[in-house]
Amino acid sequence: MEIIKKPILTEKASLLTEKLNRYAFKVDHRANKIQIKTAIQEMFGVTVVAVNTSVVAGKAKSRYTKAGFVSGRAPKYKKAVITIQDGETIDFYSVI
Repeated sequence: MEIIKKPILTEKASLLTEKLNRYAFKVDHRANKIQIKTAIQEMFGVTVVAVNTSVVAGKAKSRYTKAGFVSGRAPKYKKAVITIQDGETIDFYSVI
């Protein structure tokens, strides 16, 4: 099971990073906080202080096309907000 799927690089997440030293990730929906903490520490080599998780509900999406009205849902996902120790940073662009 790959625990960490990808980082969330939105404007809101960037503000959390700058002000509070927190990073947001999309994670596997079956992963718990302990598994997320160890995966972050192994992958990025930082000290994790706290892990907060939430399940983000999928939004209803619709559009009008030539074929008619199309509606559906965006999938739900689990989000983890990681607080790391002061003075440490995570560089997303240097990790392979």
